[in-house]
Amino acid sequence: MAATKNELVGRSTGDLRKLLKDKSVSSVEILRAHQDHIAHLDKDIQAFLCLTPELAEKQAKNVDAMIARGDELPALAGIPVALKDNMCVPGYKTTCGSQILKDFEPPHQSTAVTRLFDAGAICIGKTNMDEFAMGSSTENSSFQPTYNPWNKSYVPGGSSGGSAAAVSAGFSVIALGSDTGGSIRQPASLCGVVGMKPTYGTVSRFGLVAYASSLDQIGPFARSVEDAAITLSVIAGHDKRDSTSLSKYSFGEINYAKGLKDSSAEELVSGLKIGIIKELNGDGIDADVRKTVQETAEIFTKLGAKVEEVSIPTAKHALPVYYIIATAEASANLSRYDGVRYGFRDENAEDIVSMYMATRSQGFGAEVKRRIMLGTYALSSGYYDAYYKKAQQVRRLMKDDFNKVFSTYDLVLCPTSPTVAFKVGEKTADPLTMYLTDIATIPANLAGLPGISVPAGFGAQGLPIGIQILGNTLSDAILLKAAAAFEKTTEFHTKQPPVLLAQGK
Repeated sequence: MAATKNELVGRSTGDLRKLLKDKSVSSVEILRAHQDHIAHLDKDIQAFLCLTPELAEKQAKNVDAMIARGDELPALAGIPVALKDNMCVPGYKTTCGSQILKDFEPPHQSTAVTRLFDAGAICIGKTNMDEFAMGSSTENSSFQPTYNPWNKSYVPGGSSGGSAAAVSAGFSVIALGSDTGGSIRQPASLCGVVGMKPTYGTVSRFGLVAYASSLDQIGPFARSVEDAAITLSVIAGHDKRDSTSLSKYSFGEINYAKGLKDSSAEELVSGLKIGIIKELNGDGIDADVRKTVQETAEIFTKLGAKVEEVSIPTAKHALPVYYIIATAEASANLSRYDGVRYGFRDENAEDIVSMYMATRSQGFGAEVKRRIMLGTYALSSGYYDAYYKKAQQVRRLMKDDFNKVFSTYDLVLCPTSPTVAFKVGEKTADPLTMYLTDIATIPANLAGLPGISVPAGFGAQGLPIGIQILGNTLSDAILLKAAAAFEKTTEFHTKQPPVLLAQGK
């Protein structure tokens, strides 16, 4: 019997592929079900900045043609995907949530997006984000805020809040985000979905609009670890157009989903040694979150892993180090938005200097201006050695601390976010308080490590809590196995927010 529209929303990649192969449903029908769901409910969530119906229709019909011919279906054939609006797709605007790029249509396509499309994914639309990925709540978007599907009075996290909310609400099966200091993992935690930042250089950054080039990394959102692993397998790999892309010899077999479904939880974590980072599980972490970390450690212990407390002494310096390095790189990267080459331009200025100033003053929002000024100051003559150089030295020491721990332990465990989602408007007047929400995710970006957030519990107001697992460089496969083992032992990932439960009503 053919599946109804309601039965097609909130399903996994595996479920939808089976329906397609059985010819119980067409790719176009899957697309329509998700488009109807978005039309009915996204007015309340505001996950999308733009939809891509023409592109989606073409892609869905191509998948149906493959099925009709009896072709072997690629990994994500017919699967609806949402893209953070800092990834280039020709023919559609790439705004980065900013007025300065409000009319920009890129001439080229992101490598990660191309690989998704080559794998048969169906592009639903471009998702909302904090302007130029600068923020932790998606309230810094210059177009609209996004709301948490679990409770619309709360934020979804950021800067990839639109992508996290889209997956959580069932608007797409998977989504791509970018993670500079936790911008995938933190909103994944707040929205109750899986979010992964791969090892730096694993996924090409070509076609990703840069915030901080030594920290940015594209990664997947999904409602299951297996779907995240399938997506990562598709988008990972060397790209000659990205000078920071890892060599093809670094990867080996790129099949991160291998064995996740068929292995037991005990088999997936057999022999693992896992450390709990004490510096990221103390003061400033809510009691509910600390309790979740402890309960997660107990689950891994019961599965056969050895779990002990470990120390990353430099982790306490991660926040200031990050906000020097990231803002310095942002100051350099965002200098290209001057009104001369592309993007918004103030046409009323009397001379070129006035045009530069007026364009950037009107085009950039308050948070972006704040970070550009901070980064410019840190790079300025007389302060470079005291701030930027020192921050890079501490970054090196942090990597050394992680290397020392990983010489003994396979993985480390810590909170993803120090709190559950906070109310819309609660932290916007205090930037420092907002910055503190990324305290547990920033170390992975500074050290270039892979990290994943998986649903692990619920706190105040019934809002989700995510647990974060970090691994050594290129241990992405081990990370996913541990996350899958935890998922097999718990049911948190099966819980659905009210907006998804309300589909079709």
